[in-house]
Amino acid sequence: MAEQKRDYYEVLGVDKSADDNAIKKAYRVLAKKYHPDMNPGDAEAEKKFKEASEAYAVLSDPDKRRQYDQFGHAAFEGGAGGPGGFDFSGADFGDIFGDIFGDLFGGGRSRGTSNGPMKGANLRTSVRITFEEAVFGCKKEIDLTVKETCKKCNGSGAKPGTSPETCSKCGGKGQVVFTQQSFFGTVRNVQTCPECQGSGKIIREKCSDCRGTGYIPMQKRYSVDVPAGIDNGQSIRVPGLGEPGVNGGPRGDVHVEVIVGRHPIFQRQDMDIYSTVPISFAMAALGGEVLVDTVDGKVIYPVKAGTQTDTRVRLKGKGVPSLRNKDIRGDHYVTLVVQVPDRLKPEAKELLRQFDELTGDSLNAVKAYTGQETGGESKEAKEGKEGKKKKFWK
Repeated sequence: MAEQKRDYYEVLGVDKSADDNAIKKAYRVLAKKYHPDMNPGDAEAEKKFKEASEAYAVLSDPDKRRQYDQFGHAAFEGGAGGPGGFDFSGADFGDIFGDIFGDLFGGGRSRGTSNGPMKGANLRTSVRITFEEAVFGCKKEIDLTVKETCKKCNGSGAKPGTSPETCSKCGGKGQVVFTQQSFFGTVRNVQTCPECQGSGKIIREKCSDCRGTGYIPMQKRYSVDVPAGIDNGQSIRVPGLGEPGVNGGPRGDVHVEVIVGRHPIFQRQDMDIYSTVPISFAMAALGGEVLVDTVDGKVIYPVKAGTQTDTRVRLKGKGVPSLRNKDIRGDHYVTLVVQVPDRLKPEAKELLRQFDELTGDSLNAVKAYTGQETGGESKEAKEGKEGKKKKFWK
């Protein structure tokens, strides 16, 4: 009895709605894992490799995938020529196995031309700014070590009077071709020429100044615009200041990470600013005006009578500007904290005692309670006294 085949989508571990890239990626992982060259003598690995290859051959072909989705495995019963009776003649494995064999045997398969123009590598640096500079933006100078074209050899890397020669190994193409026997036969692979590193040129006599690189490292200073609203850890991209391009390609970019210093008063969360402002007991009880520090300067805020400690108030539009639109700003949230004085003159202490007597006599509450338990004031007398005090408390 023939073994029943597994669902092709199940074999590759993808959903039926998976796109071509997902199918290709899934097969590449399985092919690399179970390839016979990676598992010599392992019959089970070879079986799984064949199963995955058959599934990929169907699902990577739009027509075959449509037939499979409609009829299942029955759509291909009776085929011949491939493992298990399946026909692999229409399957395109070149792109997949170019990648796999490049990984297995140390070569990287190049897509397209190897010696065409390529953008240079990016550089990274950092700059420190203050809290206020992050809020409103600023200009900062950065020092970079950049590669400039060697004036002695005009960037050729060759000793003056000589010229780079065409690489004999790759014929100036920058690539070498090799073949590898696979499960599906001979596979043609392309890798970067190890002799000229893909440049197609060999420098026999190197320039003494740049040592054949064509570039001289130089220290330079650049001005960078730091946008308003940038936050700690974010980066600014400065185009065209990175490493030189290859074969005429453009320079890379510079990514400047911003490090924002801590502020003694303000804290930031996204576009909002938070701070704490102390107020006196008198102001909390009676109300008044308090000066609040903001990034725009001091503002006057009216404190309502009866304000409790840890009351949070909002100063609209006094926060951090949006990076996308500096005219849009967050808010500033201020927490009002009632301050208790730790040093009082005798006159002030006496006034506080009088105030306490008129507003509940909290200083003598324990004495009053213990006195009642031991035969002190009568309940009626105490209630009369309490009633008299309540008249003064609003």
